[in-house]
Amino acid sequence: MDKTVRVAVIDDHELFLRGLELLLPEVSGGRATVVATTSDATYAASVVRHAVPDLVLVDIHMPKPGGIRTIAAVRGAAPRARVLAMSGDDDPATAVAALQAGAVGFLPKSSEPAVLLPPLLAAMEGWAVMPAALLPTLVGTPSPHPAAEALTEQERHLLKLIAYGASTVRIAAELHVSERTVKRLTAALLRKLRVSSRTEAAALAGSAGLL
Repeated sequence: MDKTVRVAVIDDHELFLRGLELLLPEVSGGRATVVATTSDATYAASVVRHAVPDLVLVDIHMPKPGGIRTIAAVRGAAPRARVLAMSGDDDPATAVAALQAGAVGFLPKSSEPAVLLPPLLAAMEGWAVMPAALLPTLVGTPSPHPAAEALTEQERHLLKLIAYGASTVRIAAELHVSERTVKRLTAALLRKLRVSSRTEAAALAGSAGLL
């Protein structure tokens, strides 16, 4: 990704806000910059509407109206922005609620800014972002899925990479193909699985026991 990613952060911890605002541009080499922040969830929708960010980080555990309602409000105010939920814990129920509200992924707040960068860029490329350890719990007990069982070895490999949030560049290197080919293979895989997004594909991979 060549363009600068405009990030907005909604979090009630001022120290976290200031730290991310200062460190994210530095560790990303200028590829990501914080264009807006607020510690008050009631102003989240207004903030993102005026800042026009590419990506919005929302802390789930915030005072009323709370992080989940904030995610929904942000999605309504900036439908083109992608939302990543953040939390200090890894409760599956919380992650599910965030995804249902419109988040495209879930990140632990314990991550260092440098560690946060790859998931942020992956989310901007359209990938689902989820801690690998949390995904099996989210999708429950594996169960057979006809479409998943019909996948080729290459398609299974691609699906696993998607589920773990690998970037287009990473997948291209892993499969020894071009980035354009990765996008074409991904589109074909989604059609074969009869899902409309990489997030749904990742959930299907977990439910089918492919992870």
